[in-house]
Amino acid sequence: MQLGEVRVAEDADFQQFRSLCEEQDGWKSEVNRSTVQVWTKNNDKCAFKMVKVRSVLKDVSAATMYDVLHDSDYRKAWDKSMVEGYEICAINPNNDIGYYALKCTPFKNRDFVTQRSWLDLGSEYMIFNHSVNHEKCPPKKHMVRGVSHLTGYLIRPEASGGCQLTYLSQSDPKGRLPSWAVNKLTHILAPKVISRIHKAAKNYNSWKSRNNPHKKPWLFPEQISLPKLDMRQIKPMTISASDDAIDESSLKEGEFKEEDFNHAADDI
Repeated sequence: MQLGEVRVAEDADFQQFRSLCEEQDGWKSEVNRSTVQVWTKNNDKCAFKMVKVRSVLKDVSAATMYDVLHDSDYRKAWDKSMVEGYEICAINPNNDIGYYALKCTPFKNRDFVTQRSWLDLGSEYMIFNHSVNHEKCPPKKHMVRGVSHLTGYLIRPEASGGCQLTYLSQSDPKGRLPSWAVNKLTHILAPKVISRIHKAAKNYNSWKSRNNPHKKPWLFPEQISLPKLDMRQIKPMTISASDDAIDESSLKEGEFKEEDFNHAADDI
């Protein structure tokens, strides 16, 4: 899907996402640990590299992970980096549009408006998004509006009962960030994304049993209560000049302690 395009995701869109998660050509290994692997790849969408993170989680089923990544009520409980997040409207039972704002210490906070698409094949689950422009969520003065070209998760069951989780992000945080920060985002924050989600997933079933245990609109479309998409509210994908004009590149690495990034990573 193209940036700003709003439509129902097709088989070809899911195949494209799956292929990016599976392919190896052109990807550079950045982190190779027993628990997590991180790769990066140059792309023609923006100056920031694509990032791919993979881990096998032996104690979380694929179905549970799929629920965790969908459940917006639970996200409010575990996602400490979230400033604000909500769904705006439903396109169909497998596509919606939502808003997400996150803390980006020590830099300015970022926010995103995206169309999210998902597919449950039983043998694997996919959730991905791309940025769109909805009139209910114009850019905010105190936020930098980021752009997601393609960001999402591929979840596959493991024979052991656990799952393999792949996170892929082709995003542009906009503004001007120093190169040292981008390096830390890859090597510190990217693995922490998986770690934080893993921790949340282990606690999900217990939490869900006490909080609307039968509410899962991503599985039961009859539970969807969002307003339907009104295409008149979809605007051309234009990026405010002030987003790119925000220059944080002069911030020096020595001005921040390593703990600043570890704390930020722990918030994800």
